Amino acid sequence: MNKMLLPILTAALLATTGGVFAAGELTYVVNNESAKYDPGTTAETFAAPIIGNTFEGLIRYSPEGEVIPALAETWEISEDGLTYTFKLRDAKWSDGEAVKASDFVYAWKRVLDPASGAMNSQMLYHIVGAEEAYNGGDAGAIAVSAPDDKTLTFTLKQRVPYMMQLLNYPAFYPVREDVVSADPEGWTRNPATFIGTGPFRVTAFNQGESVVFEKNPNYYDADAVSLDKLTFRLIPDPATALAAMEAGDVDGIEAVPSPEIPRLSVESDAFMVVPALGTTYAFFNPNQAPLDNLKVRKALSMAIDRSEIIEFVLQSADTPALGLVPPGMSLGGEDYTEGRDTFGLSETADVEGAQAALAEAGYPNGEGFPSTVFVTYTSPPIEKLLEAIQQMWKENLNIDVEIQATEWQVFYPEVQKVEYQIAQMGWGADYPHPMTFLDNFVTGSANNLNNWSNAEYDAEIEAAKQATDEAASRDHMRAAEAILMNDHAILPQYHRYNYMMMSPQVSGFWRSSLNVPYFRDATIAE
Repeated sequence: MNKMLLPILTAALLATTGGVFAAGELTYVVNNESAKYDPGTTAETFAAPIIGNTFEGLIRYSPEGEVIPALAETWEISEDGLTYTFKLRDAKWSDGEAVKASDFVYAWKRVLDPASGAMNSQMLYHIVGAEEAYNGGDAGAIAVSAPDDKTLTFTLKQRVPYMMQLLNYPAFYPVREDVVSADPEGWTRNPATFIGTGPFRVTAFNQGESVVFEKNPNYYDADAVSLDKLTFRLIPDPATALAAMEAGDVDGIEAVPSPEIPRLSVESDAFMVVPALGTTYAFFNPNQAPLDNLKVRKALSMAIDRSEIIEFVLQSADTPALGLVPPGMSLGGEDYTEGRDTFGLSETADVEGAQAALAEAGYPNGEGFPSTVFVTYTSPPIEKLLEAIQQMWKENLNIDVEIQATEWQVFYPEVQKVEYQIAQMGWGADYPHPMTFLDNFVTGSANNLNNWSNAEYDAEIEAAKQATDEAASRDHMRAAEAILMNDHAILPQYHRYNYMMMSPQVSGFWRSSLNVPYFRDATIAE
């Protein structure tokens, strides 16, 4: 088993800044509101804070990144590494009903039903019969079963060294058939039907304002939960959120405005830097002119100065991204990104190279470059980033690119139609392994939001999954990434850190490098 620790920082710091607490109550600011909170079907990062505190699966992560029991009390893995058998503890759903192994079977088969609209069905393809079922085969042939209410077993097609880490992803969480089937589209928007297995349960969804939780009295380890009430307050503008934090109106904020990072790092004991396994990038649509020209995509990527963006625009400790996969994941005894190619890109702008590529594409000095729109979601920091890129393209390539920003709930469905030219996006790891990034670009993946397709890429990913040797698997993944990057299917910008605040009166809170804030063990000093 490959042990990969998730880098985190806890909030057990001495205080000078923080909110004014009510007994057992904590208010945390989030900047974005998700379109849905269905653990089986969503792939939205913005849903993670809600799902991560209202649901648990077979296992969970400790703050040190180790796999520890959750709904499963014990488990066994067969000698060949293919068959997993879990014994469930006496756990209940948040409405008091018993959690059964059959709840997992239903949930997983639902994810593998295309009609569910699940965004990460491919994460279950490791299971025998799963991919075939998704593509129209017999769901009964999926090798997952519940011999009794307390036993869950499944069999893999081949050994998967990171399978235990995968099981903490929400697509593997159980959901209740009676609840989901009664209201497939709306059950996660109604506190009465948003039935989970985690330490908290939702008492109010106030759209555009907040999500309110209370301690789940039916949680199997309810005695470990100290908070009686938890509120996620929606404040889209990080500057406004910081003002609320410094005024003592809230107790934590998930993001700090970039210009304030230097000051807060010196002045505030509530300031936290949390490593994140994430890459911010834009999709180039290879089926829309002028992005259907490889040399145009290459020119646009070469023309931006990533170091300048980080230092003067983001004003952060993020690192320039020249590839898709971020550093921080070790395979075969070395970081996956160690010695990786730069794919013709550099941390600073290669103006001459970019101009040459654009001229080869038929647009010397930008002449005749067609109307191009860069779409993004409404976010002051992201819009500022794109304005900087827009200016770099004007100065270095003499081209004009329009920026269009819309609210996430409008933006994301439109991007899924793949009718844009350039779309701002990015990816935060769902599990601590490079495949969480690379799997998105396999032909037909629901998260392949530019419909890029390459048979050689698909073959390298499949070879990486089948390799029993970790180093060999790593090499296949590197080969796949090189195919993607040399085709400049994306515009990599930066590998990110999370900059946040949490009152030092709070201990036991932690935020994973997978971007999930956990309040299960949070306590507030008197």
